[in-house]
This record gives sequence, structure tokens and C-alpha cells, in this order.
Amino acid sequence: MSTVIAVIGCGRIANNAHFPAFAKMEGIRVKYACDLILEKAEAIKAKYSFVENAITDYEVALKDPEVDAVFVLTPNYAHYVVTMAALKAGKHVMCEKPVTVSYELSCEMAEEAEKQGKILNIGVCNRFHKSVEMLEELNRQGRFGKLYHVYCSFRGFRAIPGLGGAFTTKAMSGGGVLIDWGVHFFDLILYILGNAKLKNVTCDAYSEMAKDMKSYKYVGMWAEETKDIENGTNDVDDFITGYVRTDKASISFNGAWAQNINKSEMFIDFLGDKAGARLTYGGKFEIYDGSTLETITPEYDIPNMYLRENEAFVESVKTGVKNRNHISNILETMKLLDTLYKSAEAGREIEL
Repeated sequence: MSTVIAVIGCGRIANNAHFPAFAKMEGIRVKYACDLILEKAEAIKAKYSFVENAITDYEVALKDPEVDAVFVLTPNYAHYVVTMAALKAGKHVMCEKPVTVSYELSCEMAEEAEKQGKILNIGVCNRFHKSVEMLEELNRQGRFGKLYHVYCSFRGFRAIPGLGGAFTTKAMSGGGVLIDWGVHFFDLILYILGNAKLKNVTCDAYSEMAKDMKSYKYVGMWAEETKDIENGTNDVDDFITGYVRTDKASISFNGAWAQNINKSEMFIDFLGDKAGARLTYGGKFEIYDGSTLETITPEYDIPNMYLRENEAFVESVKTGVKNRNHISNILETMKLLDTLYKSAEAGREIEL
């Protein structure tokens, strides 16, 4: 029997990732594509013949007893409300990252999923990226020896998304570059380290590059159609830096939506006493062997991580078995983001 799905939110992540994945999946029915802007839902329905209905009211889908699972692909601020409503309606949920705008609300979502006995997965898609899987396995096998430190960089040149809109309005997004890009980097690091637990963190956050939004210059802008430079808000971080201690390894980082250095530096270094590795974000990695001094470049294919993530969620819906993207495995990531912001606001290190 097919798993019946409703998709709430038909924006960029739906169009670029999830619907193309649905097109390659078997054993599902996409009964609803829902968006507050009907034209977006109708455009999805027109593009994908397997989509049965285009609607604007997600309650219609939640009240449908045929619907087994809901994909929540809305902006960050709506994750909590829509997911909680779906869980209470007896639906399993796959919610895009971040869980929501705060750690406290994330915990409430986890508690509701447990109370309802439903699967709640979070779209930290890199846990299903082949490179991340391989590094996690290599670390578990002891390939790096003692993996003592991780350095990550997620820096772009004047790349603030949707300036003045939801991306840069803290009440709607929960934060800036840290919660938007950093969530992926930190989550995959904690996962590769073996579900590392936090000890203490320190962070500095800056919002310097678009203090005057009207004078901000850029080459390209993600979600430019959502910008509101004339009347909008920009109260989130565009640069962060800091240090994290965990029970597995320490982590240092620099992240920038926008910097006056025209380089995209998106990588993670894993430093062990036997070997190290550099992962190019979204791509492959190299291993640097400390005993042979060789640089090893593994050869492998990278399957579609969104397809694998969605298939794993549907399998969990059918079996009830929680997988690596279950919210219970992601809460430490949300705690980290939340605590980093608190550290930056307080101007001091925070113990956990």
C-alpha cells in the first residue's frame, strides 16, 4: 500500500529538492501540494503529474484520513506551528531544517512526536550524503586515530539571501548565517564525531555588511524575490566565529553570508593523530595519512541525498523504526545553535 503524502510549502526547497526526489520514488502518493500562494501549489501540480491536488489551507490535508505523512517545507518560523498541528492530527512529519527557531520549541516538537507515537524527522540532508556517511564510518573504524579537532569554514562573498525579508528577520528565521548554513555544518560534524555531546561554547556574531540595506552591493542573491530592501528588516548575523568543546573533539569555525573577500570557502577539516581529512561541503573528501604521508582521494559516486533522505523517512513511517534524521538525534545540534547565539549575546563562554 502506498504512503500518502501532503506537502506544505511549495517554495525553493520543495522545487529544487523534494519534488524531484518524489518523482523518482515508488510506493508513495502525493495527494496535496499546499502553499499560501495558490499559484505556487498549482505550478507544482502542473509540473508533476503525480500531484493530485493544489490547495492553500493545510488543515484540509491534516483532516484527510488518507494522509499518512506531511512534509513541512515552510519558512523557519512556521515549522513549529505546522508540525505541531500535523502531529496532533496523527500524521508523521518530515520537517525541513532547522527544527524551528529555538531549542526550547524544538524540544516541544520532539515531546509531541513521542506523545503521539509518530515519526518526526528533520531535513538535515547531509546525514544521507555519501561523503558524510563514509567519514562517519572511517572515524568509527579508527582510521583517524584520535580525532581531536575539527575546523569548519562556511564563508561566501556578499551572499546575504532575501535581504530584508524572512531570511534576515530574526523573528521569522531564528537567526542568520549560523542557523541557515551553520546548521548543516555543525550537524554533520556532530554526527561524524559519533553524536558528540556539548561541554561548552563561545561565539561572536556580527551583522556588519548590510547595516544600510539600500547601499548593500551584491553579485547574486538567493531568494531575491523575497527581498525587501526598502522597508524590511535585517537583524541577524552575517558573520560568526567561535569555539566548541564536546566530549569527542573540539570544533573551531568561521561562517559568513557576506565578507569582503571574494572567495567561497566551504570545507571541514578533521584532524586526527593518525590521519586527517578535508571534506569539501557538498562534494568529496581527501585523506592525509600521517604514517605514509600520502594524500588519498577515494573514488565513489554520490547518490541524491534528498532522495535517500525521503526514502528513509517513508521507510520509518512504514516500520516505526527511527533513523539517523529522527528529531531525537538532532536536538544536540539545535542546542548548539541556541547556545552559540546566547554566547554571542552575552559576550562570554557558556557551560553546558
